[in-house]
Amino acid sequence: MHRLFLLLFAFVFSVSAHAANPRIEMKTSQGTLIIELYQDKAPKTVENFLQYAKDGFFDGTVFHRVIPDFMIQGGGFGPDMKQKATRAHIQNEAKNGLKNELGTLAMARTSDPHSASAQFFINLKHNSFLDYPGRDGWGYAVFGKVVQGFDVVQQIAKVPTGNNGPYQNVPMKPVLIDSVKLLPAK
Repeated sequence: MHRLFLLLFAFVFSVSAHAANPRIEMKTSQGTLIIELYQDKAPKTVENFLQYAKDGFFDGTVFHRVIPDFMIQGGGFGPDMKQKATRAHIQNEAKNGLKNELGTLAMARTSDPHSASAQFFINLKHNSFLDYPGRDGWGYAVFGKVVQGFDVVQQIAKVPTGNNGPYQNVPMKPVLIDSVKLLPAK
């Protein structure tokens, strides 16, 4: 009986922990995405992302890098391809056990593993080479997943791209992120 109680408690606790993960609504010029953020696995990354959303930082930015069969990246540039000023970099949470699978969100960064700030990408396939430990001993921190609207992501992945100054794979017509809002808890 005691063992059954412990199993039931563990199940209820895991379900409630999973249910506590926040969801956001990301409205784009191509349609709307609903994204679950894995606060339970990447707390600092999610806190960082939600603060940018609360501040309205993402509103009016673009998906500035689109590579079919790889990923779409956004969260840092305006339609004029000028990079927005960000807060301090965050600690890489790629050791959280999450994988860069189809539809997941991960933090974009430079070659410095702890250089992520506001930019993120959505995986268009399982990009296992980005998983921890990755090629540099760190990998790219997954912190969420598109749970509704992946067809919108696939539409974005098909837009024509080209070069824009020093940047490659830039959509010829800007794909705007109109807004990113935290949804009420269920």
